[in-house]
Amino acid sequence: MFGRCTSVGLIIASCAGSGEAAAESARKLSGMASYYGANYTGRTARGERYDPDKFTAAHRTLPFGTRVRVTDTRSQRSVVVVVNDRGPFIKGRVLDLSLAAAKTLRMTDRGLLKVTAVVE
Repeated sequence: MFGRCTSVGLIIASCAGSGEAAAESARKLSGMASYYGANYTGRTARGERYDPDKFTAAHRTLPFGTRVRVTDTRSQRSVVVVVNDRGPFIKGRVLDLSLAAAKTLRMTDRGLLKVTAVVE
C-alpha cells in the first residue's frame, strides 16, 4: 500500500482515510450469529472458564472486554454481550453467543440468527 504513494502527504491522507473506514466498520457488524451449545465446557481465549449464564460472545478481532449490542434483524430483540473469546471460524458468521444471550434472543430453536451488532 505504501509503495504506491508518491509523497509523505499522500501516505498520511491514505492512512487517515482508510483508518476512518476501518473504525466505522469495526463499530457496526452484520451477518450470522451462532451460539455455544448447552453442553459446551472449556476456557475462553481470554483464559476464563466459559459460563453459559453470562452474556458473552466470541469475535475474531474485537478486543476482550468490548461491549456489543446484538440485535435480531427480524424481531428487533437485542442483548448486550461482552467479548471474551475468539471465533467464530466459519465464513459468514460474525459472532458466537453464549447460551444466555441466545436464549434472550430466542434463537436456540434456530441455531443461527441474522444480526446487527454495534460496539457500545
